[in-house]
Amino acid sequence: MWICLSDSFLSIVDKGDPSGQTLLVRARSRGDIEKEFPSAQVIEGSGTDYAFRARISRKHVAERMAEAVQGIGYANFKSSVSDRRLHNAYARVWGEMAGLQDEV
Repeated sequence: MWICLSDSFLSIVDKGDPSGQTLLVRARSRGDIEKEFPSAQVIEGSGTDYAFRARISRKHVAERMAEAVQGIGYANFKSSVSDRRLHNAYARVWGEMAGLQDEV
């Protein structure tokens, strides 16, 4: 699952935990995971498509994402993104997704 937040971009997957109790939260930018999960033990490394990752309990991820939804206070998501690089990346994704919209 890709999560586009006003100040960070996360990719969350179920990868490599036989118990199913944790999710792998990944980010491309340093600090993005910590913005949402301040106590996370982030591993930094190369050789993967996401340079930053942390195992976080499935329950904690779900609770934090629910809090993020409850905290939405903007009328336009793209306008809520102050980091120019992140804004521009989201605008490109928006444009690609707009191309998938069905005619009505």
